[in-house]
Amino acid sequence: MVSTEVTHKVQLVDGVFTPSEASDVINSLIREKVNFHKLHRLSICEGDMHSDTNFDDSRVSQLLQEKENFKPIYKEAMLGGKRVKISGVLNIEIID
Repeated sequence: MVSTEVTHKVQLVDGVFTPSEASDVINSLIREKVNFHKLHRLSICEGDMHSDTNFDDSRVSQLLQEKENFKPIYKEAMLGGKRVKISGVLNIEIID
C-alpha cells in the first residue's frame, strides 16, 4: 500500500471540557466507530455467513477497550476538579 502525502486534515475535536463533557465526546466518537464496524460486519455477512469479519470484530473489541481505558482518566479529572483537553485530527490521504 503506497501512500501519498496528507491531502486533507479535519480538526474533529479540539477543546477543553469538563469531565462529563469529555466523557460524552469520547463515548460518542467510540459509539459511532463501533456502529460503523458492526454495520460493516453485517454487510459482509449478508451474502456469506462464513465471511472473514476478524478485522471488524477486532476493531470493535479495541474500541470498547479504549472506552474502558478512558474511565480512570474521567474519574481522576472528576475527583481532582480538573478539566480534560481533547484534540483529534483526521489525516486524509489517497493511497494505492
